[in-house]
Amino acid sequence: MFESDPTLTIAVVSKVYPMRSHTVSAEGGAAAVIKPNDSLEDHIYDTISGADWMCDQDAVEAFVNEAPKEMLQLEHWGCPWNREEDGTVAVRPFGGMKIQRTWYAADKTGFHMLHTLFQTSLKYDPIERFDEWFVTRLLVEDGRCQGVVAVELATGRIQPILGRSVILSTGGCGKIFPFTTNANIKNGDGMALAYRAGVPLKDMEFIQYHPTGLPFTGILITEASRAEGGILVNKDGYRYLQDYDLGTPHPKPVLRSMELGPRDRLSQAFVKEQEKGRTLEGEYGHYVHLDVRHLGEKIIDSRIPFVRELCLKYENIDPVKEMIPVRPVIHYVMGGVHTDIDSATPLGGLFAAGEVACVSINGANRLGSNSLTELLVFGARAGRSAAEFAKAHQGFTNGIESQVLDEENRLNTLLNSDGTEKVADIRSEMHETMESGAGIYRSRDTLEQSSQKIRELQERYSRVKVEDRSMTFNTELTSILELGYMLDVAETIIQSALQREESRGSHQRTDFPERDDDQFLSHSLAYREDDGSSRVDYLPVKITKWPPGERVYGEKK
Repeated sequence: MFESDPTLTIAVVSKVYPMRSHTVSAEGGAAAVIKPNDSLEDHIYDTISGADWMCDQDAVEAFVNEAPKEMLQLEHWGCPWNREEDGTVAVRPFGGMKIQRTWYAADKTGFHMLHTLFQTSLKYDPIERFDEWFVTRLLVEDGRCQGVVAVELATGRIQPILGRSVILSTGGCGKIFPFTTNANIKNGDGMALAYRAGVPLKDMEFIQYHPTGLPFTGILITEASRAEGGILVNKDGYRYLQDYDLGTPHPKPVLRSMELGPRDRLSQAFVKEQEKGRTLEGEYGHYVHLDVRHLGEKIIDSRIPFVRELCLKYENIDPVKEMIPVRPVIHYVMGGVHTDIDSATPLGGLFAAGEVACVSINGANRLGSNSLTELLVFGARAGRSAAEFAKAHQGFTNGIESQVLDEENRLNTLLNSDGTEKVADIRSEMHETMESGAGIYRSRDTLEQSSQKIRELQERYSRVKVEDRSMTFNTELTSILELGYMLDVAETIIQSALQREESRGSHQRTDFPERDDDQFLSHSLAYREDDGSSRVDYLPVKITKWPPGERVYGEKK
């Protein structure tokens, strides 16, 4: 943004220190065409097919075409990509990709990308940082977003931060579910802020489970462990994926690549194994094993060292010698704030990029390693679009002051609430409701039960009790505000899933098991009604030159 116009002043508002943002935990890699045996056309098709044709193809084309440039820019800023012996960028295979095109920095790719971007930002003096400020409201006046209201966590001070344009890059909402790879900060903040401001949330029914998370913590065991040759086995030590349709064009999955099938299908296969009684059961539910022992200590320590570190720290096992217990856990939401191809929302001055947004390139199922590249491509587009909007809209309109006062009153009233409900009780019941009713498999009955329960929890939330009245780092207050965000977003997930009467990608309806392009080749748009419920409309998917077909994956011959 700054490089497009050096006269701009930019505020970066983050509820955590930027290097604690969740991108730091991304392990496997970022996809972009770089090798001579690959092509832009192949990456586009893999993405569209993997998304089960629910993505906008013009957005996918823009994404794939711009990805190599953005990845090389990151290298020029200092990102330490792994190298082949000849000095070229190293790539590894990843789930759903027919060709090896995932750039990586060992298995700490997100860590290195975030370091690179953060360090680069420090050289620009016009960037003012608001670290550990919690945004509670978008300021909307005269039909455009003109800033935010935020709480300084260290002091409890409530302050408006005005801006002629605003970019949301707050990540996903995995903490709505009980088992997730997401950090505790991933509560759908940005989605709920936009939703409350009248912006629709798009395709929220498509929630991705990652097939390999640790059973208790939900910590991700990266797909890179399977790209390097790790295999999934059931309680009998049997490589069970060969019994399931993973979308391969071959009669049976290719043994060397079956673990790199699309994440939704691997997670669904786990449920089927559980139903057959072939999974193991522990304190935190059912699980299977990921076996990387055959790779050997040298490969594990050089290619997936973080996997070994996580297993030693959190499971007290050494994957060099022991198998890793894993289960499907919530990983990513394909939906988000509705944006166009330039990252602009329908609300003037408001832009969004990353997991908080739905542009849409991920459709019904995101392919592994596309998300980190999406941050770069659409983050850059959002920056350019926001800069252009800011230059075209000088000054601020009257009326903002009253909104700030309203928000101060709301927060002070909440801080002094003498309600009877505990935030932990509501959050636990929300977790149980979402897992049982809107998990890997759904039906009208389970979704309607979940809808009723979420509405009940929203009503109980209005009577939540605050016991900590302090102003300094009041984590109880922030957890209550985050719970409000999660309940709003949970409502959109359930209502969007209830209306989509088909099975596509990560959205599997047991009562409507087939994909229905005639009725549902459309994006869902969830709008917030005055009573807090969601109204769902539809928007056609943009098809350019790849008509819907059979969803297949497998190595390119």
